[in-house]
Amino acid sequence: MLSERKVSSLQDILPALEVAAQRRRPLLIVAEDVDGEALAACILNKLRGQVSVCAVKAPGFGDNRKAMLQDMAILTGGTVFSDEVDLKLEKCTPEDLGSANSATITKDDTIFLNGAGVKDAIVQRADQLRSLISTTTSDYEKEKLSERLAKLSGGVAVIKVGGASEVEVGEKKDRFVDALNATRAAVEEGIVPGGGTALLKASKTLGIIKPENFDQSLGIDIIKKAILAPCKIIVDNAGAEGAVVVGRLLESYTPADAEGSKADGSFNYGYDASNGTYTDMIKSGIIDPLKVVRTALVDASGVASLLTTTECMIVDAPKKDAPPMPGMGGMGGMGGMM
Repeated sequence: MLSERKVSSLQDILPALEVAAQRRRPLLIVAEDVDGEALAACILNKLRGQVSVCAVKAPGFGDNRKAMLQDMAILTGGTVFSDEVDLKLEKCTPEDLGSANSATITKDDTIFLNGAGVKDAIVQRADQLRSLISTTTSDYEKEKLSERLAKLSGGVAVIKVGGASEVEVGEKKDRFVDALNATRAAVEEGIVPGGGTALLKASKTLGIIKPENFDQSLGIDIIKKAILAPCKIIVDNAGAEGAVVVGRLLESYTPADAEGSKADGSFNYGYDASNGTYTDMIKSGIIDPLKVVRTALVDASGVASLLTTTECMIVDAPKKDAPPMPGMGGMGGMGGMM
């Protein structure tokens, strides 16, 4: 049962409870709020085992809440009880109630699976949301509309993370969140070879740039050395010779120049530190989202620029090792006994 209003009276909920009892189906109430006699009736029916009933608050606020309730109605084949269409809860009929194969409810989320809505109506609603996304100029509105479209079109995945302890679950959850953010970034701007390969190959392109003065030349050299570091450190941490690997990868690739000559060598050719082999990084699945690499480079350059113009920095004082304890002097010899 979907309602834009607060459900408080017993008369508001009684028809829906009777329908659920007659059909021996669980009843899920989605409303602005459920309190008073209505909430007491839900709890009483649940405790007595007469009707399995659950009440949840409608998501969102204001017009966004109304729109999401309409999405739910289309998805489940139900009707939203609201003042705009003059539908009263006490006149609820079986046709007004939506249906789904299952509903998973947690403290924070409610998930409907396989709603009984008409497929054509769902497709039409999804097309309407896509049209709104293409015309709106607000990033906030685009985000909310995209979320509604994903939920309506079935583009929702639920990942249940488990573990032997709370710490393990939290660590695994953080990994999934990182993977999700990386996937979104990859979809947004594409991917590049991972393992520091993209930055390493980009350093060769810097050689094509002709500096206008000494300062620019110095800046290019600094960036060259900096973007070679990720690949070298990864290889060093894997127990191999980072300098050797970096040198070989640089020799194997020549970028296209401004005169139009084609690049020599594969941009995707890199070093798989886990296996200790040279390979095509894209085919091996060793990739980085372009947005992540680009953002890291831009942020690092911003911090470096700030450090070069600041008058002082606050850093941790280096710890000085305490001097070793002096050795104990030897014991004097004992005099001869008379």
